[in-house]
Amino acid sequence: MRVLQINACHYPRGGSETVYFSTAKLLKSHGHTVAFFSTIDSRNDKSEFDNYFVNNGDIRKLSLLKKIKRSLSYLYNNKVSKNLKTLVRDFNPDIAHVHLFYAELSVSVLRTLKRLNIPVIHTVHDYRLLCPVKNLLDRKGNVCELCLDKHFLHCLRKRCSEGNATQSLMVMLEAYFWKYFVNPLDYIDYYIFVSRFSRIKHIGSNENFKNKSSEIYNFTSFNPQNALFTRGDYFLYFGRLSFEKGIESLLSVFSLKTSFKLKIAGTGPLSDLVEKSANESSNIEYVGFKKGEELYSLVKNSLFVIVPSVWYENNPMTIIESLSLGKPVIGSHIGGIPELIVDGENGCLFKPADIQSLTSTIERAGNISDLEYKRYSDNSIRIAREYFNSDKHYEELLSVYQNVLKTYSKKNL
Repeated sequence: MRVLQINACHYPRGGSETVYFSTAKLLKSHGHTVAFFSTIDSRNDKSEFDNYFVNNGDIRKLSLLKKIKRSLSYLYNNKVSKNLKTLVRDFNPDIAHVHLFYAELSVSVLRTLKRLNIPVIHTVHDYRLLCPVKNLLDRKGNVCELCLDKHFLHCLRKRCSEGNATQSLMVMLEAYFWKYFVNPLDYIDYYIFVSRFSRIKHIGSNENFKNKSSEIYNFTSFNPQNALFTRGDYFLYFGRLSFEKGIESLLSVFSLKTSFKLKIAGTGPLSDLVEKSANESSNIEYVGFKKGEELYSLVKNSLFVIVPSVWYENNPMTIIESLSLGKPVIGSHIGGIPELIVDGENGCLFKPADIQSLTSTIERAGNISDLEYKRYSDNSIRIAREYFNSDKHYEELLSVYQNVLKTYSKKNL
């Protein structure tokens, strides 16, 4: 099978990119031919399809005047459409698997594929189909579902996009453009949700999601067979450093509320805040961005991994990778996280954005016995083997591809 993988960026920015790359690798390992379509960036991984990529840049970094000039291509990018048409002509894919498409690529990706008669699968990594700022949070970090009524003016009124009126206006306009002109739902043949929570939330907003979607958990290349029991002496956060990830609560607890040590690995908008906190507190160490063996070692030698998110997380790769290494996880009781963590079995849950709840959970986790910790670790590996292995993921993904192709063929008879 010839599969076209599409994502807004082609470097390891976050969980969706991890899935984008790992899915391609998994397909190739089973003999499928894979092509990529994305945007040009100096941080990109090398690809033989680079010459098809589009140079768009980050609109958030542009001046107001340049944002206005870019507004039409932000809503519908003709250059993206042109390059994608060329790639489809040259590669001749059987199916397109789209990850993140908004902003950098725009909805032109979906419309172009449909016009070229290419079936479209979309992995839903966030809530952009429901919320202009993709995470169902307002600028203060509070869960906000006002835009589920499809009146996206709420976004501008509350300045939900980083508290910036211009950015909030842009994403609001994009949401209205989708609603009235080019609705993504009209061009997507099947949705893969990475958590039960996300699927239920989307179906609650639009029943049309129900009959052409399923849940497939993410998988990891970290092999549970190679997990070693190690009880480390520090807590670990790794991933994107942004406010929806609960970084500020985490820093507050380890700076002031506990004597346990915390290591933080990653990059993002709050990198400077993390570095500042690390300089001011002996309990916090910022190690920067890590991947591969360095990340593996950090996780393996930690005590617990912490996922303190304040938004409706779907199926965090941080949790999946940690459990696969036999490392129990402390997570917020929000979104899809409770689907992965059973309190007292393979980790601990706490009330999101609640300093007291997070502090007491850290103290409880840090002081459990070696015997109890071993039980947590064993349960983590067991769950990872059952739900997050690559063979299971491939079987489920291939079944989706084949069913969509079969349905698509019947429609075009």
